[in-house]
Amino acid sequence: MLGIKTPVSPKGIVLVLVFILLITLLISKNSQSLMRFMVGQEVNLKTADFAQYQSEHYDIKYTPIDEPYVKLIAGVGEEAYDSVSSMFGLKPGGRTIIVVYPDSSSLSQSFGWDKDANAMGVYWAGSIRILSPREWLGEKDMQLYFAREGPMVHEFAHLMVDEISRGNYNRWWTEGIAQYVEKKITGFEFSSPFAGDKKVEYYQLKQLAKRFDKLDQSIAYWESLQATEYIAERYGEESLFSITWELGQGKSLEHAIEKVLSIPYTEWEEDFYRYITKDS
Repeated sequence: MLGIKTPVSPKGIVLVLVFILLITLLISKNSQSLMRFMVGQEVNLKTADFAQYQSEHYDIKYTPIDEPYVKLIAGVGEEAYDSVSSMFGLKPGGRTIIVVYPDSSSLSQSFGWDKDANAMGVYWAGSIRILSPREWLGEKDMQLYFAREGPMVHEFAHLMVDEISRGNYNRWWTEGIAQYVEKKITGFEFSSPFAGDKKVEYYQLKQLAKRFDKLDQSIAYWESLQATEYIAERYGEESLFSITWELGQGKSLEHAIEKVLSIPYTEWEEDFYRYITKDS
């Protein structure tokens, strides 16, 4: 370690104390606030040379090549804000950062993913990162397809799950909710991995909770949507949001489902497995 000494001014000491106090307050409030603060600082540092555009609810960061598409992104983002917030019955507590990456490689690198990872959008700790629509859409009807097939509704739904649950959720739950909301608003749905006469296979939900990213993604996403649709169909759509509120009170997903649906979790789980295999 370098033994370099620098004089510390009274102003510097005050700034350090304020910083320590801020971190202490964040930790004492909840870990979600600390995570959002840290990720926000990381985003600001890594996008310091990006241009910025402000819409009503977003701070959109982008590189010069995507300037022609910023207003499109802002418009679709605001539509997602209104429609998703309406479904949840709540609006986020603050502004949201959207970072527009010019290509898949730079989006992947922002998370330290493999350069070949394929994603159009990612939500993480208060920020939404998206691949420029220029990279995957033609100029013709870009607004229509970006609104219908783009990532904004899906990723904003993730943000709302995070907001309401205070970060207390597992991966299959947030992916199920995001797909459910996206399907309701835009009509978009991933193709079923069991189209045709293929026999339905599924994972135990505890596997989805612990190993989501290591499983067959087509099945993991499909099963997550099936679980949320099953709850909405049998117990009412509002149950999805009530369960998420219970997560925000610190309950586990199992206990939240038991409380809202008034059924033992193991019984509900077995009912769900029968539901998704009924036509197999």
